[in-house]
Amino acid sequence: MHRGFVELLRSNSDHAKEFQSRFDDVQDSQRPDVVTVCCSDSRVLQDHMWGNDRPGRIFTCSNIGNRVVQRTESGEAVSGDVLYPVEHTGTDTVVVVGHTGCGAVTATYDDLNGGVSEPPGIEHCLDLLKPRLEAGVESLSADLSRTEAVNRLVEYNVDRQVEFLVESDEIPSAVDVVGVVYDFQDAYSGRRGQVHVVNVDGETDVEALREGHPEIASRVERLWEY
Repeated sequence: MHRGFVELLRSNSDHAKEFQSRFDDVQDSQRPDVVTVCCSDSRVLQDHMWGNDRPGRIFTCSNIGNRVVQRTESGEAVSGDVLYPVEHTGTDTVVVVGHTGCGAVTATYDDLNGGVSEPPGIEHCLDLLKPRLEAGVESLSADLSRTEAVNRLVEYNVDRQVEFLVESDEIPSAVDVVGVVYDFQDAYSGRRGQVHVVNVDGETDVEALREGHPEIASRVERLWEY
């Protein structure tokens, strides 16, 4: 057996000891406060970034590019992974979590700038991102480095995913939709691993966000106000 998996099992034994009694209240049902849509990048510590140690608190979904859109026979729809807790467990907050150095955004950027070759499954994911990032790529300043360009597109992608949720009839207007970026590349002013709020219910203006949400004003920061 691969050593990495054996080590995971050992770590799980410690987890099971610590969490033995923490499932008592959620064995038969769940009512998470928040659903998060994270990128599945291994550097994004999806529950750990929030300090979460309570089962049933956060409904976590992930995919490459933190997408909230899926294609159906009748057209684009809110991904069932995201919609399920809103529809069935009373969850009233959706958080779209992008991250610096996102590989899916980078691949989409490369594809829009000349094309890349990917297996069909990855190509499908990029095809869901490309129409939302195309205008952003065209608007990037020519003097940006590749890293700077990608990290601005990370924000732009979060904005587009939030926009889709806010405009969707499937998400009730009472549901809060927040867009954040998890930074481990020192792109923002905080520490590595800090989450920065870039969008709330479609609002992206930094001053407006700080004035409208003073309780989180210190965590509002954007790289790109286009």
